[in-house]
Amino acid sequence: MPEIIILGSAAAIPDLEHDNSHMIIQTGDGTVLIDCGTAPMLRLERVGIPLGDITDIILTHFHPDHISGLPLLLMSMWLEGRRDALRIFGLHHCLKRVEDLMGFYQWGDWPGFFPVAFHRLPENERVRVLEQGEVTIYSSPVCHVIPTIGLRVEAKSTGGVIAYSCDTEPCQAVTNLAQGAGVLIHEATGESVGHSSAAQAGAAARDAGVESLILIHYPVGDSDVAKLVEEARGTFSRDIRLAEDFMKIEF
Repeated sequence: MPEIIILGSAAAIPDLEHDNSHMIIQTGDGTVLIDCGTAPMLRLERVGIPLGDITDIILTHFHPDHISGLPLLLMSMWLEGRRDALRIFGLHHCLKRVEDLMGFYQWGDWPGFFPVAFHRLPENERVRVLEQGEVTIYSSPVCHVIPTIGLRVEAKSTGGVIAYSCDTEPCQAVTNLAQGAGVLIHEATGESVGHSSAAQAGAAARDAGVESLILIHYPVGDSDVAKLVEEARGTFSRDIRLAEDFMKIEF
């Protein structure tokens, strides 16, 4: 059975218990990494997943809390002797900047570096990103301050569906992406430009008809995060949970 493991659940400022929001999808035929928090190698080690198991990376957008760990991850893979090709998916806005960033590190001069293939996704709804093992992943553009995608993950064997809003204001694209899903993982940074409150996340879950809402990308540190679940209950009456680092979600 495929599963998602939350590697980080915090918004832009992490703390000792919560890394920046990123996760993996275990497909049965490999591991897909969604975004790259501060040091994904350490989080992967905590859950017992070797770097060599990562077959694909999906980058939702080019903000530091979502891509800052990528150069270190690629260097760690190289130093461990990786030879298998790696695919990286994302919008052109993001991948162009990633290529520029890696150029500053002169990765083209790293001897024996493994092949990396960039796959630019169109900014359309329900684009099929990849199909691997039991899982098919789709992307849709959402409403953030820079071009950003949310994701829909469908499992063939179980029929389970998980949607991930990523960073977004309330928008119809998220509702469409999550329509009929078993679980919606939705950001709860707080109502502001490019972001959503827990109540707005609950409204998205309600409008999409999902069974369960998991709040992610929330403020940590001194914040009373327990209040977020109560806030979401004002707009969504079904199961609501708070994402925690290393949480596993089977579907």
